[in-house]
Formats: sequence, C-alpha cells, structure tokens
Amino acid sequence: MRKMQGRSIDLPVLQKVERFFSLLPPLIVALVLLISWYVSITIGHISDLLLPTPVEVLRSLTSNISAGVYWNNTLVTVQESVFGFVLALVISLPLGYGLAKSRWLAAAIHPYLAAGQAIPAIVIAPVLVLWLGYGLIPNIVVCMLVVFFPIVINTILGIRTIDREIIDAARVEGASGWSMLVDIEFPLALPALLAAIRSGFTLSITGALVAEFVQGGDQGLGSLLMQALHHYDTPFMFATLLVLACLAVLYYVCTWLLTRLAATMY
Repeated sequence: MRKMQGRSIDLPVLQKVERFFSLLPPLIVALVLLISWYVSITIGHISDLLLPTPVEVLRSLTSNISAGVYWNNTLVTVQESVFGFVLALVISLPLGYGLAKSRWLAAAIHPYLAAGQAIPAIVIAPVLVLWLGYGLIPNIVVCMLVVFFPIVINTILGIRTIDREIIDAARVEGASGWSMLVDIEFPLALPALLAAIRSGFTLSITGALVAEFVQGGDQGLGSLLMQALHHYDTPFMFATLLVLACLAVLYYVCTWLLTRLAATMY
C-alpha cells in the first residue's frame, strides 16, 4: 500500500494508471498523424493515386484479410524472417565470441566481414537466386545475411567490454572454459546480446522483403507490395505497409518479453 495525502492507494491500481498514461503519448502521435493524413487529402487536394484516404486503406485491408490474402503471405514472410534470424543467430554468436577472444581469428576474418557488410543484400540476392534457384532457401539466406553482421558486431562488443578484473577474479576462483562462458561472460555480455537480438529480429523482416523483391515471386508481403505497385493500387500498398508495421511491432514485443525474461533469470 502507498499513502498519498492521507489516502491509501492500492499499488496494482497505481501501476495500471501509470501504464495507461505511458500509452498516451504514442496514441496521441498516432491520432495527430491520422488527422494530418485526412486533412492533407481533403484540404490539400492530393491525388488518391499518390495518397489514398484512410477509409480506402481500411477497406482494402479488411477485404484482403477476409479473403485470406494477408494471412497466407504473412506466414511466408514470417517463415523466411524467423528461419533466417535463427540461422544468423546460430552462426554469428559463436563467430562473434571467437573473434572477440582470438586476435589471430579476428585478424584473419575481420577484413572479409567488413567487405561483406559493405555489399548490400540486394546485390547479393540475385547471385543467391542464380546459385540456389527460386523458393524459400535463397530468401532465408538473404535474410540471414542482413541479420548476421549486426549480431556479430554486438557479440564482439559485448565480450570485449567485460571488465578484465572480473575475468581475472573468476580465473583465480577456478573458472575456465565452459564455466567461464556460462557463469561469467554470458551474463555480463547479455545486455549487448539482447540488443543484437532485438535489432536483428526486427531487421529480419527487411531481409525477407529484400529477398522477395529480388525473386519476384507471388508469395510473401514483399510480393504483395510489388503487385500493388505494378497495378497502381495505392490503397492495397498502404494496407500491406500497415500489416508490415503490425508484424514489426509483434516482433518487437516478442524481443521485449525475452528481455524481461532474461532480467528475471539473471
């Protein structure tokens, strides 16, 4: 219980009130953007071909949801992004740890990492399609490449910024090898790793879209955007962008929950 001006306030109720007020700023921003959108069309006389009305976008969104268009294509994009992210995670975490711990390995691989990061994924994607053909596999690989470099860099940063005095003290206590990694290095580097996971998981959607743009297939949210562009269907395009925004928010919430879970465990 918390007392304020002679009155007792239930703590859970106070937390709910604080949570409600924390949601107000983004809701106000969304409302301002929606009103500005509507006013710019009605008063500014902007063509519907360039900017559709919110009603048209909502109509396109609901009709395509009822027809199952978004459900099937969203599942394809989610599959590509999740598999690509997991593949990047499996490769980049051990590699980043090895680069942080071994100067020889870092000297040998860092130039190739820098060169690979400088090449845009949209340039690599056609080569992967040529090598691997069309389908899910090249899209997963493109998504993995987009996510791979940020996770490697954050892993290296997280391991190298650990206080050396803590490492030396752990060695004096007998920690080495696996016990050093699990009990000392991993918990201390966890904030940097979680930051890499949060940014990488959301960025995986971008990788999936790039792959779908290049491949030019008929599956995935990226293919829906290309179809809308080719048919000059701007309500459909904006509705698809809204679905992508919701998917990005869902990914962000998942990583936020992972962060809260890690905070309770460590």
